[in-house]
Amino acid sequence: MKQITVMLGGNLAGTRDAMVRALEKFAAAGVSHIRISSVISSRAVDCVPDTPDFLDMGFTGFWDKSARELLELCQQIEIEAGRPAIHSSRESRILDCDIIFFGDDIINSDRLIVPHPRAKERDFVLIPLAEIVPGQKFPDGESVAEKLKKFKGVEK
Repeated sequence: MKQITVMLGGNLAGTRDAMVRALEKFAAAGVSHIRISSVISSRAVDCVPDTPDFLDMGFTGFWDKSARELLELCQQIEIEAGRPAIHSSRESRILDCDIIFFGDDIINSDRLIVPHPRAKERDFVLIPLAEIVPGQKFPDGESVAEKLKKFKGVEK
């Protein structure tokens, strides 16, 4: 069993409901002991101009299958929520599921990079994760909470 951490986000009508349904689907697929963060609102980052704000939340739980199977589940849940299978990360969407951590594994394949390569640079990821996995370490040895403090400028 690996402790997994996943971010859910979206910025179209129905995103909050899609998040609830996604959590139900993760549980039904075998993710156990799910703990969720608060839902926060954040400005769109690296998106086309005038993209609406996003709702973002994280969850952690335990998974006894592979990272590839978790990625496939994420993609299936996104599609079932109405996101096209082929999509731009710069456009609005009802639901996005990103694997941030898969235990302490470091994965660098053509389909999946874990820890998520931009997680430590985005407050809309760090803020929710600091609620549920503040001590989770990035490969550089710094925790989610430490990254968030640096991001906020508390430690420079």
